[in-house]
Amino acid sequence: MLDDALVRSALKNVIDPEIGLDIVSLGLVYDVGIEDDGRRISVDMTLTTPACPAGPQILEQARREVLGLATVHPSLEHVQINLVWTPFWNPSMMSEDAREELGFY
Repeated sequence: MLDDALVRSALKNVIDPEIGLDIVSLGLVYDVGIEDDGRRISVDMTLTTPACPAGPQILEQARREVLGLATVHPSLEHVQINLVWTPFWNPSMMSEDAREELGFY
């Protein structure tokens, strides 16, 4: 069964190329919605800045990684990645390991 943890696990494969860490550890994934018995997944996420030059690639990779779950959950038909700006991202949203790796104490 598809669940939040499985979707976030897939999203850990999406690396912000400018920072070198995954979007989950960076705290960029805000919400995962699973609907219609796993047929539809929506992800609310943000970027570190609205001017992020890698933004389109990050969003598309996130969509592909979640859609890749269809190989083990064939009922998955649709993935929607929603770019949101509220709340605005800040370094305190990162995991403790990510903050440590980037020198935010």
